[in-house]
Amino acid sequence: MAGDRLKKGRSDSMKKRGIPVTPAIRMLKNGGMDFDLLPYRATEKGGTADAARALAVDEHRVVKTLVMENDKKAVLIVLMHGDRSVSTKSLARLMGCKQVRPCEARTANRATGYFPGGISPFGTRRKLPVYVESSILEMDPIYINAGKKGVLCRLSPAVLVELLGAIPVRVAI
Repeated sequence: MAGDRLKKGRSDSMKKRGIPVTPAIRMLKNGGMDFDLLPYRATEKGGTADAARALAVDEHRVVKTLVMENDKKAVLIVLMHGDRSVSTKSLARLMGCKQVRPCEARTANRATGYFPGGISPFGTRRKLPVYVESSILEMDPIYINAGKKGVLCRLSPAVLVELLGAIPVRVAI
């Protein structure tokens, strides 16, 4: 499926294709980043495997945005390969806290402004610390949620560090 390269003033083209202009898309656009929008038919309980299959890309390049909290209830984002999990023990050790765990959907929505299945690290309601599995930064391009279930962005991983200040970690399992 071909992507829609977003340039300034292309919002009406997105509306015609049924792609909403999300805070994530606005942040990428306002930051002058190059990216392609890739809509796909999302399933109810679909995840990165379904997105990868629908777009005919390697699931390892599809980056999931995980909203977690530490033992002090501080919310953070972890960016991980679609086919991997996060070692929360390793992450907690790196962060210098006792525990890190996925937060509840309601907490994730309050912190990010997005709903599960459509959470993007870009354009979150609050500025959150972002941790990225370091091997993601070695892949180009990557595919990451654009702030709405069923829409991914194809972009360079350098954008994660440039716009988000993402901190590289090695916590994949």
